[in-house]
Amino acid sequence: MRTRRKTLAVSMAVLAATSLPLLSGSTVQAAVQERAAAPSRGMPLYVPPADRASYRQVTRLAWRGDYRTAAGLLAMVRTPQAVWYGDESPARVARLVRRTTSDAAGRGRLPVLALYNVPGRDCGSYSAGGARTTDEYKAWIDAVAQGIGDREVMIVLEPDSLALLPSDCGGQTGEDTPAEDTPPTTETTPTTGVEPTPAMGTDVTTGATGTGTATGTDAVAGAGTGTDALTEPTTAPTPNPQPGAIATPGTQLGAATTAETPAQEPFLPADPADLDKDPGVAGQPVTEPVTEPNTAAEQGTATEPEPETREDRLTAARFTEIKYAVDTLMALTNAKVYLDAGHADWHAVSSIVPRLIAAGIDEATGFALNVSHYQTDQASALYGRLVSACLAYVADGGDPVACPDRTRSRRHIRTWLRLHEPDDPSAMKHFVTDTSRNGRGPWTPRYGHRADPQSWCNPPRRGLGARPTTATGDPLQDAALWVKTPGQSDGRCLRGTSGPSDPVRGTVNPDAGQWFPDQALELVRFARPSVTP
Repeated sequence: MRTRRKTLAVSMAVLAATSLPLLSGSTVQAAVQERAAAPSRGMPLYVPPADRASYRQVTRLAWRGDYRTAAGLLAMVRTPQAVWYGDESPARVARLVRRTTSDAAGRGRLPVLALYNVPGRDCGSYSAGGARTTDEYKAWIDAVAQGIGDREVMIVLEPDSLALLPSDCGGQTGEDTPAEDTPPTTETTPTTGVEPTPAMGTDVTTGATGTGTATGTDAVAGAGTGTDALTEPTTAPTPNPQPGAIATPGTQLGAATTAETPAQEPFLPADPADLDKDPGVAGQPVTEPVTEPNTAAEQGTATEPEPETREDRLTAARFTEIKYAVDTLMALTNAKVYLDAGHADWHAVSSIVPRLIAAGIDEATGFALNVSHYQTDQASALYGRLVSACLAYVADGGDPVACPDRTRSRRHIRTWLRLHEPDDPSAMKHFVTDTSRNGRGPWTPRYGHRADPQSWCNPPRRGLGARPTTATGDPLQDAALWVKTPGQSDGRCLRGTSGPSDPVRGTVNPDAGQWFPDQALELVRFARPSVTP
């Protein structure tokens, strides 16, 4: 009877979300508090109210007596995470953003906002939605700026908006193979994410892909406090589309698509400082590394100009929209804005840099990497440094084609950096990374078993990554953030089958954005570093 009363007290505390519950005495409570406070290095980040379903799962674990896992899960949902906005009316988003930023300021914390409302987002696929026109988007951005005011904020601007342009929507490549290395295959219907589903609540804006949480009586879906819950991009955006590649659920691709393509192992230094060591033999002069052109255009081969298509016009509009957002938000007193740059295994450096430049990176704080994906911190740090160095190189008159990718040899990379990287990091563009689910790195499916392994979609046995912090120890990395909300499903994950079950997990996964208890437990149990006491 005493145990039952104790567990009931835990349940009430969790559902009320007024304080951290006493799960199994003072030892576990102290551990939860210590874990939740882990990101305090640097400027403390804002913790939005968690998904109500997560608290119900904590309660069930406590009822069963699994206090250790309950403590770990609670620590996960009480960790600083981004607040997502998209699809709201200008008046509503201004009100919600004002409440979130005001609440964060009152607590002395730095909020991270993920804005996801650009027209034509996700190629109109699973995460479709956003503003209908450029003018509508500009009005929405104006409202966001009005809601922020002079309060301090970090903004991850439009995930996948540059790595997945409208001109890429004619065909897709799977995230399982880098886009630049994917050979043409049979053309298929674009498939870029997972179908968005509103998070819990009675007044949730539909169609958005973000887990927006905002305090206030007008918001919904919170735990004890009003929050506006959106469904963030439930997968890392699909890589740079080329002709052919991802199978629409229920379809099959040819053998050429499923065959595993050997690739050169990228150089990943154990310590980023290794790149700064002398690249050659003592006394030997450092010479310019040669970067071979990859395309006919880069080789100088004459190509006939193609007529402008609807996708080209939409792509031009996309750059206009992102540039407007950058100019508007950077005009605020205390806002830092980071543009989308995909992730380390998506675009080559020479591919993403021109997109960042066209979108106004010169006026932005920097760029965001690995949003909703699983690339390691090591891979993201090297890729971020190369992108930042390439941006500086191009600003000084260089050609992005000459910028090395992380798949180059160690000697090539460090020689190029020695010649072209600015000595002062403050003269370079900085970046932030999403570490919410990369504790075990990306999942490597076995090719040939399924038409579309969908390695980005609810991959098994992944873990939470490094805790959010603004003290990264890297002069170019402003923060490690939890942009993606851990514990929310990426979708049904049919992996090229007719479904309804996920052939990897053997279960029917929750729809995109819904709480996925099995995955949440995996993220806690396989977390690096651990979140369990």
